[in-house]
Formats: sequence, structure tokens, C-alpha cells
Amino acid sequence: MSKQEFTIEDLKRILLEGAGADEGVDLNGDILDTDLEELGYESLALLETGGRIEREYGITLDDDVITDNRTPRALIAAVNASIQALVDA
Repeated sequence: MSKQEFTIEDLKRILLEGAGADEGVDLNGDILDTDLEELGYESLALLETGGRIEREYGITLDDDVITDNRTPRALIAAVNASIQALVDA
């Protein structure tokens, strides 16, 4: 059974597990509207993040979900929309 909601805490945990964090980046700060690349997460790290989200939540994300949703807030919303679509199916 998949989880029902994806939160900022989930995203931070998955980012840290998959790619760690750059020195000087405080993921505990107000990062919701900061570009993920500015936080030190480039394409390879984000692909890994997407894969981890898919496995943990039992969803499939289109490749453009990761590339089009450049902030934590946008990515969280997109993941939650995918989770909700699965629940509604």
C-alpha cells in the first residue's frame, strides 16, 4: 500500500538519502520556493530523487515532472497529484 501524502519532510529525507546536501545549504530553512538546482540538486540527483519517490510511494512519474517542477513546493504538489490520481483510479 502506498503512502497517501508527500510532504516537504519526505522530500528533504529523500534528497539527503539519495544525494546528500551541499555544504552551506540548509534544507531546514525556508526552501519551498527555492530552485532545486540552487539547493545543489542537478539533473542526476533529481532523477535519483524521482526514482526513490516512485518506489516509496508506488507511483510512476513522467520524466517532465522532475524537470518541470523546479522548486520543492511545485515538486511536492506534482507528486501529491500523482498519488491522488492513483488513489482515485
